[in-house]
Amino acid sequence: MRDLKNPAERHPEKARRPDTVQPKKPAWIRVRAPGGDGYRDTHRVIREHGLATVCEEAGCPNVGECWSQGHATMMIMGEICTRGCSFCNVATGRPDTLDIFEPGRVADAVQKLGLKHVVITSVDRDDLDDGGAEHFAQTIRAVRHRAPGTTIEVLTPDFLKCGPDALETVVAARPDVFNHNLETVPGLYPEVRPGARYFHSLRLLQRVKEIDPSMFTKSGIMVGLGEDRQAVHQVMDDLRAADVDFLTIGQYLQPTPKHHAVARFVTPEEFAAYEKAAYGKGFLMVSATPLTRSSYHAGEDFARMRMARESRLAQG
Repeated sequence: MRDLKNPAERHPEKARRPDTVQPKKPAWIRVRAPGGDGYRDTHRVIREHGLATVCEEAGCPNVGECWSQGHATMMIMGEICTRGCSFCNVATGRPDTLDIFEPGRVADAVQKLGLKHVVITSVDRDDLDDGGAEHFAQTIRAVRHRAPGTTIEVLTPDFLKCGPDALETVVAARPDVFNHNLETVPGLYPEVRPGARYFHSLRLLQRVKEIDPSMFTKSGIMVGLGEDRQAVHQVMDDLRAADVDFLTIGQYLQPTPKHHAVARFVTPEEFAAYEKAAYGKGFLMVSATPLTRSSYHAGEDFARMRMARESRLAQG
């Protein structure tokens, strides 16, 4: 039995990599340790339902704030990923078989937490013919049944090794937001996201709008990995060409010394400049701060994005 708390067993593909120690975090990237009644209540519901969250598995710095407010990002299809991205803290290896009861447990947890908006993500499942698309669809339908007032955001894998019907299956289940992260600029894909393809991910987002023009689409990248400003602006242009509505940009933080090194800490002023530029390119919603993550303040941001679309339509 693997011990996923042991870094060498959690990330066997990184065991031979040299250590690269993360530089000291600046004041603007530090967060308070998690705690409080709200945090403990959320933790209890997640544990009682036998669920995994990306908040824990990816080591999100915002877990204390989000869980104290009863918000958690559900990670379905297990806690072991078939990919080994150099930035990611999710365990790598051969996943377990799918749990057919998981969609129901997710829906029950959403209902008990009283979520107005839920984000559902997953590990990559290259071992499955459909990449887990039907499992996503079943989870969406279960949440709709159990918590009909909850809006649903999915953060999906790239379905790189699947037929086109995989994406169609997820879109047909009608999530309110379809999110798929590009993660970084194309020039860094070979070292940061070697199992993925930049233009495939971009095309995936474009196809969502072709299948259902009314569906909100969203994507995000990390900065501080070694990219330059011009490359970030090119990603913005590429996403707008794919008609993506919402862009998130956050600081990359190194989970362990075996992971990709932090090239630098991007300043809050630079994030503000990225946000201004992105709005200028036509995004309905932009979140660009050092602590921004795909699911951070997702519910509030979804409401703002929906209002922005209504306002733009009213203006003709």
